Amino acid sequence: MDEALSHGSPYQAYVYGYPHKTAYRPLAPARRLAEVWADEPKSALSLYVHVPFCEMRCGFCNLFTSPRPREDRVERYLATLARQIERVGAALGPVRFARFAIGGGTPTWLSPHQLHALFDRVATLGADPRHCPTSVEVSPETATHERLAVLRARGVDRVSIGVQSFVESESAAVARPQATTAVEGALDAIRGLGFPTLNVDLMYGLPGQSPATWERSLRAALRSSPEELYLYPTYVRPLTGLGRRGESWDDLRVSLYRQGRALLLAEGYTQLSMRMFRAPHAPVGQGPAYCVQDDGMVGLGPGARSYTRALHYGTDYAVSAPAVREAIEAWTSRESDEFDWVDHGIALDVDEQRRRWVALGLLGDGLDRAAYAQRFGIDVLAELPWLERLFELGLATVDAHRVALTELGVERSDAVGPFLFSAAVRARMASWEPR
Repeated sequence: MDEALSHGSPYQAYVYGYPHKTAYRPLAPARRLAEVWADEPKSALSLYVHVPFCEMRCGFCNLFTSPRPREDRVERYLATLARQIERVGAALGPVRFARFAIGGGTPTWLSPHQLHALFDRVATLGADPRHCPTSVEVSPETATHERLAVLRARGVDRVSIGVQSFVESESAAVARPQATTAVEGALDAIRGLGFPTLNVDLMYGLPGQSPATWERSLRAALRSSPEELYLYPTYVRPLTGLGRRGESWDDLRVSLYRQGRALLLAEGYTQLSMRMFRAPHAPVGQGPAYCVQDDGMVGLGPGARSYTRALHYGTDYAVSAPAVREAIEAWTSRESDEFDWVDHGIALDVDEQRRRWVALGLLGDGLDRAAYAQRFGIDVLAELPWLERLFELGLATVDAHRVALTELGVERSDAVGPFLFSAAVRARMASWEPR
């Protein structure tokens, strides 16, 4: 891992959580959900609801989603989700949510009526967008005025739209045909309804992309004055459409990343991580306090994960389209009492909890040394001397208060992240068989 950190591809893996779901395994014996959460703090939780449907499966996609399902499958899924919500609510008892997100897939594949029903059902858990920051993912095709109006009426304050490219040939090259006029219409509709935060996702390193077309997409996105922009490198993952091509574009991706970063900084955006850029006009967060390293997450749906301090759990992971369809069908067929149990996940000992704290802090806006010491009773540098390697390579700096990535470290975040994994987690991930 040290060689990959300093000289290998900067695109080892996107680390947005730790441990990765490929490290999860069947739990024997299974544990009661109520017991898993019995001693957990529940005053500032995050809620994630997974909607595993889309209008298409893009060539780069490894998400837990199935394209264009029949309406009866959607209704069966929503009925199962209602059963899960009922059992999770009974197991958790009184809770307070500080964050709420609906993702997928594409949640706005659901009809306006189904979206209202989903919000009504989730409200029984105590999750109300009017009382905590709430984000919903949309796509250009499904971001209709009627669906967006439901989100706005329910109090959603952030809409994230996956555009990826404003160049039609680039979208088509990754099996995502979309008309630029439809993208612009969706952005106009979002802006017209007055959502406080618009996020636009773009991708660099797409087949056929050039510096000129990349700038064209960036400039097109900026015309909507998004409060947030996420710039994602194209990943070639096994069992995806692109993965079957066997191509790689490291040099191009680095060049386009630097180009995009420079342009957004010149436009006044602040870089918060390798991928995330925030505009100066973005609203200041006013929701309840939430610490991503410490506060738990409740996940609903077949592709969601849930986090407690010592146990992460969810359904088995799948990538290929047939395996995902099979997993969604199996989850949809569950009886109510099956949601009383946790049977697939990974236990986190103290060492893994420390690594998770470091990874999520360092790959975000920096690691707060005082907060770490308060949580674990020791300074992070005294406990984790292997962090010194990041300083030696010029990937991180440290002062009395924080450990933070340098500009080079941020650029190489997708190599730094895997470096932070324990040997045990790496071994579990390596032994996972893609399906």
